[in-house]
Amino acid sequence: MLTTFKKTGAVLAATLSAGMILAGAVHAQQKTMAIGTGGTGGVYYPLGGAIANVLSKALPNTQATAEVTGGSVDNLKLIASGQSELGFSMADAALDAFNGQDKFKSGKVPLQTLLVVYPNRMHVVTVEGTGIEKMSDLKGKRVSTGSPGSATEVMAFRVLEASGLDKDKDMKRERLGVAESVNAIKDRKIDAFMWVGGVPTAAVTDLAASPGMKMKLIDHSEAVAKMNEKYGKLYTASSIKAGIYPGTDKDNAIAEVWNIIVTGDKMSNDDAYNIVKTLVEKKADIVAVHKEAESFSLDNQIQERSPIPFHPGALKYFKEKGIGG
Repeated sequence: MLTTFKKTGAVLAATLSAGMILAGAVHAQQKTMAIGTGGTGGVYYPLGGAIANVLSKALPNTQATAEVTGGSVDNLKLIASGQSELGFSMADAALDAFNGQDKFKSGKVPLQTLLVVYPNRMHVVTVEGTGIEKMSDLKGKRVSTGSPGSATEVMAFRVLEASGLDKDKDMKRERLGVAESVNAIKDRKIDAFMWVGGVPTAAVTDLAASPGMKMKLIDHSEAVAKMNEKYGKLYTASSIKAGIYPGTDKDNAIAEVWNIIVTGDKMSNDDAYNIVKTLVEKKADIVAVHKEAESFSLDNQIQERSPIPFHPGALKYFKEKGIGG
């Protein structure tokens, strides 16, 4: 009897050991994928959450998570340090990182584009009672130009410069994210703010719908030519259509730049291929979270909209679909 117990115990021990080894092997195969997004009041974050959900469901042994960040600049630095596998970025900030310029003077970031996603629209936002009707009226005012880790700040500085304004001398400048900017303008702590994002941006909608306040969007598309002359053909003149935000009854003439999803130089061709395939083919699931995902289309996968080279895995998928090469 004792011998039988010993044998049974040995078998159980061996089985448990084998199970633990198998579980360890499965765990070892599990890929984690951090996606750099932005603040909770913008568009990157909800879109990033939808993308993480789609990738986690579609890709075997993959757990993707959307990380709250300061925005494009933070996302690019997280990729550079290996803390994120992919992230959203505006094309202008990504080009700075790729070339080691401006906020990336400490070193170039070896980036590759996975997907051109949607256009980011510059919002120059104020409310009635501030005396601001045009860009030159920002002189002497309290203006937020975006959070320090965002590409809003990068583009805001360029719009101000092209509009003949000195960001340091001509205004009292704050560095707030979009949600914080909305709260500050409601509390009359600032007179205007700049924000570049998809439309509608939830925080801006909140301001437009606030009782007792009339939100105004300031035209600035005339800045585009000078911006492109200095920084390359990254920007286009566009508009935020009337009615996108509550109470807006005319189109707002703006500067626009495309968003891209980028990775570093470590991602395999197979992983890049599968990620891009999933995002294009599961687009409807992402659109259900935010309509800007309608732009996740093959027609937009052109080098003119991404100054960063496409990942070979992405190019393989595009070629299969008859796009490029």
